[in-house]
Amino acid sequence: MQQIFNFIIRNSNRLLFLLLLGISLGLTIQSHSFHRSRVINSANFLSGGVYEKINRVNEYLNLRAENDELVLENARLKSLLFNKEDTSKMPLPDTIKGVKPADIIVSKVIHNSYNSHENFITLNSGRNEGVKQDMGVINSLGIVGVVDNTSANYSTVVSILNMKSQINAKIKKSNHFGSLTWNGKNTGFVQLEDVPRLASIRKGDTIVTGGQSVIFPEGINIGTVDKIFIKTGTSYYVINVKLFNDMTNLGHVYIIKSEGREELINLENKSKEKNE
Repeated sequence: MQQIFNFIIRNSNRLLFLLLLGISLGLTIQSHSFHRSRVINSANFLSGGVYEKINRVNEYLNLRAENDELVLENARLKSLLFNKEDTSKMPLPDTIKGVKPADIIVSKVIHNSYNSHENFITLNSGRNEGVKQDMGVINSLGIVGVVDNTSANYSTVVSILNMKSQINAKIKKSNHFGSLTWNGKNTGFVQLEDVPRLASIRKGDTIVTGGQSVIFPEGINIGTVDKIFIKTGTSYYVINVKLFNDMTNLGHVYIIKSEGREELINLENKSKEKNE
């Protein structure tokens, strides 16, 4: 113990300098969006590289070549389904309209967290493939999350199992809308909040994306109604939704581009500036 104290006393100036340097760097990053963005992108690059190397070993053990071939074929078939012309006036159930093959980016999950209250997913696609912030991420079973940050070759996604996530969703049969959130308790369930009590809801009803934003097309599957609660002191329901997806077991995903996303964001920013 005495040797430790002697070391601290001998190097007190250096230790004090390092402490002050760390504090100043932290304050600089927190107070300047440019520096914060550079740090986040660098972290994405480093963590993405590590996760990808780990994932390559796992892929080898799970017959990577066959898996890749199957997912690419699945992406091709899904693109055809998205753009199949509908001869009826009403859209066919469980189809997604307005998504062109060129607007789908096939990607792979190389890291997936689901044990905390704010979970993120790392993909092996980034700016070089056209991935941008706020793009929706889905797979063959339903929604996965929303792109949060990108580097050249990787991107991080805010999982739907993130307590800060909010996604527009609706009851498929009635078109009553709500906000999809997660209470941080169970990886198999999310919550649909602010659904008016006038809505007719039963256990087993399907919940899909609402289409009131440019992140997700309307009608992508999310899950089914499990339990229905009345929000205390309000005239709204809180619905427990059982997910179609197993969020603890994700492989390949599809990132959806939106042609009108940037136009809508610019319009909303102009409106905010006028109100400030």
